[in-house]
Amino acid sequence: MNRCAFLLLVAALAMVPAAFAAPGSSAVTAPQTELQQRDDKVLLTEAGAVFKQVLDMPENIPQELLEKARCVIVMPSVLKAAIIVGGSWGRGAMVCRTGRDFSGAWGAPAMYMLEGGSLGYQFGGEAIDFVILVMNDRGLDSLVNSKVKLGAGASIAAGPVGRTATADTDAMLHSEMLSYSRSRGIFAGISLEGAILQPDDDANRRLYGNDASTRAIIAKPAAEAPEAARPLVTRLQEAAPQLKP
Repeated sequence: MNRCAFLLLVAALAMVPAAFAAPGSSAVTAPQTELQQRDDKVLLTEAGAVFKQVLDMPENIPQELLEKARCVIVMPSVLKAAIIVGGSWGRGAMVCRTGRDFSGAWGAPAMYMLEGGSLGYQFGGEAIDFVILVMNDRGLDSLVNSKVKLGAGASIAAGPVGRTATADTDAMLHSEMLSYSRSRGIFAGISLEGAILQPDDDANRRLYGNDASTRAIIAKPAAEAPEAARPLVTRLQEAAPQLKP
């Protein structure tokens, strides 16, 4: 079984307990919760590996944009599934700068989900890695308050590629988010208009406790992040330690 098929099977099986649970009963048992928490940590590890691989590519995210980003979202192995017509399904992590004005060091990651939106026929049914830069406070507010439809609730554009690429085009200056994809070893800007991003509340509670909110999580220092998230946070801190105006 290939990776795409396996992840689809896992996603489908995860829905079964909730669908058949008796009214008033708990749909998730303790062993299931432990398994899901383990999967959450694996996802954080994969997000760190993807981000490192992206930054190690000759043509990647312009340094200027990384230094200006408030948050970075990494979605490893997003699937364009045949069972979701023209859509996608994936999970990942958002890491933001800490501090009152989100200009400090990178903090702890909050888990997010991506669904819907056409990714284009060129990708077929294969897994794609996504990186999304959140460029300003408006984009950040739209993400932490509720789910957001990209292109409607928050503006998004395909990001430019190349460490020295200019970032002063009109789209770059006015977009709240910039998106990138990596597939078959090719890294490029891609439009994600129509897709929906929302906090993965269940995963966040598994990792940080039942009272964890997305806004509270992203304000945590890196020291409070799960151990599995350290490579991702460390690589971000190395790549863009300070927010540039």
